Amino acid sequence: MSEKLQKVLARTGLGSRRELEAWIANGRISVNGKVATLGDRVEPEDTIRVDGRIIPVKAEEDVIRRVIVYHKPAGEVCSRNDPQGRPTVFDNLPRLQGLRWVQVGRLDINTTGLMLFTTDGELAHRLMHPSNGFVREYAVRVRGDLTDEKRRAMLDGVLLEDGVSRFDSIEDAGGGEDAANHWHKVSLTGGKYREVRRLFQSQDLEVARLIRIRFGDLTLPSDLRMGRWKELTADEIKPLTDRVDLKGKKYTGLYGRARLRHQRGDKPPRKPRRNPYRR
Repeated sequence: MSEKLQKVLARTGLGSRRELEAWIANGRISVNGKVATLGDRVEPEDTIRVDGRIIPVKAEEDVIRRVIVYHKPAGEVCSRNDPQGRPTVFDNLPRLQGLRWVQVGRLDINTTGLMLFTTDGELAHRLMHPSNGFVREYAVRVRGDLTDEKRRAMLDGVLLEDGVSRFDSIEDAGGGEDAANHWHKVSLTGGKYREVRRLFQSQDLEVARLIRIRFGDLTLPSDLRMGRWKELTADEIKPLTDRVDLKGKKYTGLYGRARLRHQRGDKPPRKPRRNPYRR
């Protein structure tokens, strides 16, 4: 039983599947001494190297899975290294030995609020995947009059440059009727670039402030200050892994099966030899 190369590497915490696919495309990864290509699958006995360094792989049930909630301030970019020297969301995260933090999605430089980071790249991939339908909720301060017609348009769907986008809900969140700025709570399951801002802009409304306050069932803790993080407990992580069907059942997956055979002293079954005289 083989698994996709990027999936196996994601479990090691080297990065998300998307990052690792870019590494493969750039020729940074080899399998058994041969430069890997996108679409390669690996077996338990294969030797995987990244930049020439052998990477020890793990069964899913042996993965050290950590998840933290981070309160992103404005002015930080969602990148490990910024060519312009701006602060990044990784600057304030706890240091790791032998692992890397993988961010779950992005927020633009002016957006604040809840971000998730994990040491499990496969978990990050599944949390970001649209098929799992995690709802993102934002508090939005808007300049302009949000009429019933504009509200209905954003709920029904608006054609943006990269496809149709819509809000799942729009709720009034305070502000005087005559005030130039008014707060709303909006939710959506998409994850397109600057999607919330572009939806309001499509209705000639300007977003003055944007704060992500919820991802799935996780809400931004009221006592978590900007630039600080909080680690989730195992009980808090479990609903996330259950939701994306990442349960780490014993002796499942590529390396779990191989380990079980080793513990029993079994050898992998041989393929039947083909009779050269039989058609």
